[in-house]
Amino acid sequence: MEHLPVEVIGNILSRLGAARNVVIASAACRKWQEAWRNHLHTLTFNSSDWPLYHEFSTSRLEILITQTIFQTKGLESLSIIMDHVDEFSAAPVIAWLMYTRETLRYLHYNVRTTPNVNILEKCGRQKLEVLTLAHNTIMGVEPSYQKFPCLRTLSLSYVSISALDLSLLLTACPKIEVLTLDSLDIFMSDSQATMELTSYSLKDIYVEAISLDKFILEADSLVKLHLKDCTLEVFELIGKGMLRFLKIDDVSVIHLDIGENGENLEIVDVSNFTVMWAKFYHMISRSSKLRKLRLWDVVFDNEDEIVDIETISSCFPLLSHLSLSYDLREAAIHYGLQGCFVLENVIVLELGWTTISDLFSVWVSGLLERCPHLRKLVLHGVVSETKTREECRMLANFTSSVVRLTRKYLDVEVEFEYE
Repeated sequence: MEHLPVEVIGNILSRLGAARNVVIASAACRKWQEAWRNHLHTLTFNSSDWPLYHEFSTSRLEILITQTIFQTKGLESLSIIMDHVDEFSAAPVIAWLMYTRETLRYLHYNVRTTPNVNILEKCGRQKLEVLTLAHNTIMGVEPSYQKFPCLRTLSLSYVSISALDLSLLLTACPKIEVLTLDSLDIFMSDSQATMELTSYSLKDIYVEAISLDKFILEADSLVKLHLKDCTLEVFELIGKGMLRFLKIDDVSVIHLDIGENGENLEIVDVSNFTVMWAKFYHMISRSSKLRKLRLWDVVFDNEDEIVDIETISSCFPLLSHLSLSYDLREAAIHYGLQGCFVLENVIVLELGWTTISDLFSVWVSGLLERCPHLRKLVLHGVVSETKTREECRMLANFTSSVVRLTRKYLDVEVEFEYE
């Protein structure tokens, strides 16, 4: 170890992550202390890493963090995550940011301060590539002054910000590719809760726990869109057809429009969602490159609607992974499986139920017959702790039918996943 260059030791210390571990390891000898001071590039203060973070007073924590940061040079990655810790004074926090901002490329910041610290003002116009903010307030964004010319990833969680400031912030990030918006407190300048975001470089957006009347996203380069646990009246995506991945999980939306962005979709994953099948199918019907389709725990807006498997087979010829779970009715079995269609390229089939019935066995058998190259079948089910005699009978009949199917389709791997 004594022959290791100090630069290598600096890399080793940086991989330790937690500041406490770095300080302890650097005490090994003078060479390691030199590596800590001059060649450390990653430092993390996380209140979950060390129980004493919660026992120290905030003034003591401020001193510890200040002393540690000020003994380093050229930090590239700094994480200060103080969950369930009292508010810090603004002055030391500003000192940390001002000391490191010229070399920082990655900043993960979750610190409550009094008064609030304007992170954009302290870190703008620098080399920052990744910025993760939590439990913070952003006000008065000035894109001409607070530019982030190198920023590629922005994550905002539990942040208070106006719709206008969020839009201006994106404008200030000309190279942004990944955006996460989680549980934001978005305040509006007018009575209608409308948010319009525009980015021509954005490729990946994740939105969780946001309620708005109208959300319009213009993103010409968007490849991945994931909405989770949101309440929206209108969501519109304006782009140039680059979208490959669409995931909607537990979202309430009256009008969903992805425009002409469905042509190149490869993965569509919808769960815990109320579907108007005709509208939804029309939205993705031009996705001839679709390889994975997941409709899980979906509810149909019209009780008479069904998922037409024959239409799926004809419109998505490259489909290789199909996952379906919804309330089965006789019409779904009769009309959903009618015709002589074949799911030629499906090699993984996942089917699920929430309430077991004899129809499920018929459905599984019918779909298996139409997947000639199937390699894997996964059956998901919910089994209640207290089962009626009828439920036990249906579960027994289903088990017997699956045993018969496995004997018939020896090349298919069968898995069961019960809740």
